[in-house]
Amino acid sequence: MRKVCYQDEKNRYFEFLTNNFDITAEEVAFLYKKRWGIELLFKKMKQNFQLHYFYGENENAIRTQVWCTLIAQLLMTVIQKIAQTKKAFSVVASLIRIHLISMLDMVELLRSTSRAYKVQVGEPPGQLQLKLI
Repeated sequence: MRKVCYQDEKNRYFEFLTNNFDITAEEVAFLYKKRWGIELLFKKMKQNFQLHYFYGENENAIRTQVWCTLIAQLLMTVIQKIAQTKKAFSVVASLIRIHLISMLDMVELLRSTSRAYKVQVGEPPGQLQLKLI
């Protein structure tokens, strides 16, 4: 084992253990940083999508489910960036999940800060329509 010490540009001090003797301390820190990003990605996936169980038991089914989840997460992140909202990703995922089959503009839904229900003239009596303010 090899203990590697690294200090970043923000003067934070890190210590890593590795069994690779051929790479520099900067490379070890870079690899751990990338690995941590992957860990955070999978944590976000498990928190916001149904990855508690897999629908299939073979490798192809599991890979397909993970890829579909990654694509859904990417699409939601793109919508979140386009809407320029400060809502948490979990809120964005919940709103999209709830209103997915409605005819609402998801970007406007995420941009709105308040909600109001308005009865539309010409609609059947008692029909409510969501109007974003």
